[in-house]
This record gives sequence, structure tokens and C-alpha cells, in this order.
Amino acid sequence: MTTRAALLVLADGRFPAGGHAHSGGAEPAVKAGHIRDAQDLADFCLGRLHTTGLTSAALAAAAAHGLDPLALDEAADARTPSPALRGVARRLGRQLMRAARATWPSPELTALAAARPRGAHQPVVLGLTARAAGLGPTDAAHCVAYETVSGPASAVVRLLSLDPFEATAVLARLTPALDEVAEQAAEAARRGIDALPAASAPLLDISAETHAGWPVRLFAS
Repeated sequence: MTTRAALLVLADGRFPAGGHAHSGGAEPAVKAGHIRDAQDLADFCLGRLHTTGLTSAALAAAAAHGLDPLALDEAADARTPSPALRGVARRLGRQLMRAARATWPSPELTALAAARPRGAHQPVVLGLTARAAGLGPTDAAHCVAYETVSGPASAVVRLLSLDPFEATAVLARLTPALDEVAEQAAEAARRGIDALPAASAPLLDISAETHAGWPVRLFAS
């Protein structure tokens, strides 16, 4: 049975999937001076949404659509050139898997957990979680698209002491772009793995590698 309320649970920042410990590249962007205010945050989030966000949303939509999760996990690896980000994606996937199996147990989640004991990529796990919760590919894509921008927005509130009202207003202004990306991702998923986007953000990859070597940092990534 499909219930849209399950999407609210899955997308809730309080869902114990570990995302609160990650800045989505915002911490190194703040240190480099690329994010200084709400407008910079909006630009950063928009760029992330249309690159890594679109790619991740399509992977999640494909998993929710019922495509082979192991093949999707390999596709996610191929679309994540940064070793640091591959590690982050698998750690987040492992944490999400624990929460998902406790919340919406399913044979598909159990099988993926057994096949990838060190963690599958988070978007693939999220797509299977959405499927287990009775949600569809577009729902899964919306969830990932929202995570793509809400994570950095929340992080920047802490990193810059940005007014939370301003950060929330940024997210509200991005909602048309979120809808657009989610629809693009779901449409790609319907055409199969070979049709999934592979949009990249090289600066995010480079900054992730630099950030991973910091001796002191507020966020894990």
C-alpha cells in the first residue's frame, strides 16, 4: 500500500540515517570563502542539486523502480570519482540500512545488506527503502533531491551562524528546481541503468579529498 506520509518519515532530518554529521561539501566551501551568505548558499545548493543531486536522485529512483541494486551500486561507484565520497556514501548507506530495516523490513533490504556488508551507496539503499515503504521512484528522487540541499543548508547555519530563517527561505525558493530534478531522475530511471545521468561536480570531488585530510573539522564530510 502506498502512503505518502512515509515520505515525510524518510525525508525527516530526525530519521536516524546519519546525515546530520555531513555537510555535503559546505564545510570546505565555507572555509574557501565560496559560501559567505544566503545567496552564496543558494548558488551552492543549486549547483549541487543539478550535478551530484541529479545523479543520486536517479540512482534512488532506479532502485525504487526495481532495478538490480547490485548493478546500481556498481553504477554509483562509477559515478563517484572521489575515494573520500565513495567511502562517505557507503558509510551513510550502512547507517541508513540499519534504520530502514528496523522501520520497513523487507527481503530486498536484507539481501542487499548481506551482499554489501560494508555498506551499499546511500542513494541505492534509500531507493530500496522507499520501495519497502510503499513509495515510488519519484518519491525516492524527491527525497534525495531534498537531502542534497537541506544538508548543506543545515550545515551552513552552524558554520556561519546563518539565520535559520534565511536558510529555510533558500530551501523554499529552490522547491521548483527540486521538483524538476526529481522528475528528470524518475524519467531516467524508467529508461534503465544505461540511461541514468552521470553529472559531476569536480570541485566538490577535489574539496572532499582535501576535507578528508583535515585534522580538525566539524563535519565528517
